[in-house]
Amino acid sequence: MDCLVLDRAEFPRLKLCAGWVTPQMLLDLEIEPGEYPFSLLSFESLRFHFKGLGLSLRTRQHSIRRIEFDAWLLQRSGATVATHNVRSIRRDDDWYVIDEQYRCRNLVGAGGTPCPVHRTFFREIAPRKPGKQAAVLEEEFPYDWQDGTCHLWFFERGLPGYSWYVPKAGGYLNVGVGAMARDLKAKGDAIGPHWRRLQDKLVSRGLVAARTWDSGGYTYYVRGKQDVTHHGRAYLAGDAAGLATTDLAEGIGPAVRSGIAVAEAIAADAEPCFAAIGRRSLPAMLEEHGGWPLKLVRGLGWA
Repeated sequence: MDCLVLDRAEFPRLKLCAGWVTPQMLLDLEIEPGEYPFSLLSFESLRFHFKGLGLSLRTRQHSIRRIEFDAWLLQRSGATVATHNVRSIRRDDDWYVIDEQYRCRNLVGAGGTPCPVHRTFFREIAPRKPGKQAAVLEEEFPYDWQDGTCHLWFFERGLPGYSWYVPKAGGYLNVGVGAMARDLKAKGDAIGPHWRRLQDKLVSRGLVAARTWDSGGYTYYVRGKQDVTHHGRAYLAGDAAGLATTDLAEGIGPAVRSGIAVAEAIAADAEPCFAAIGRRSLPAMLEEHGGWPLKLVRGLGWA
């Protein structure tokens, strides 16, 4: 099929993201870790922290930089890419017309939370649930990190979410904090103070030297019921469909799987199936090891 990708950004472009990718996601994209030509760091365990308790969970995970990964995927796809900020979309019989410049029979919205395809065709028939919205503050920067472990801190100071320290290959580091926005507001809290406390923690623990921070923020949605998967021949994928996992709010894997599901639906002239996308990621991560780590996370309500 002829495929055109419209994006308002020019690639490669900086994309704020912890960049955590699972082995399953690499399998879905048919990527061998050793063959990926850019920065990829593998973790043999994750370090979880809750209320002063530290726990290392053995599992093989990876981190990438989105500035490299996204541009490489676009190039590998072979699709034509045009820099264009979509403003309006309308139907014209069996066609979709974008800004009176582009026409297509099948339209896929993958523009994240502010996706224009969602705004035009799905906002009324599939409104987003406020209780599913996650808010994030994070920063990625060059850093000669000494601790190559991925650290995750949960529920500190009543945070309905977690914060992270994710080293990346090539001398980069991503740190951030995320929480469910409505739960945070119900507590009379905000994400800013938690971000500042994370900065202090990282410095006091020697994970990051004192520095001038320059964070960025965004919101996205974890998986809800997903009753509506398409509108005519218009589809949503990834964060535009609100498919991040319900435990760790991980979004890259669900974005990949939903993109594949939509592509298969278009090719077969069928409805996409999102039934298995965006469920919990932590149990699958620990499944091969089982034992007491999995029993613990089940006890915490994550499995």
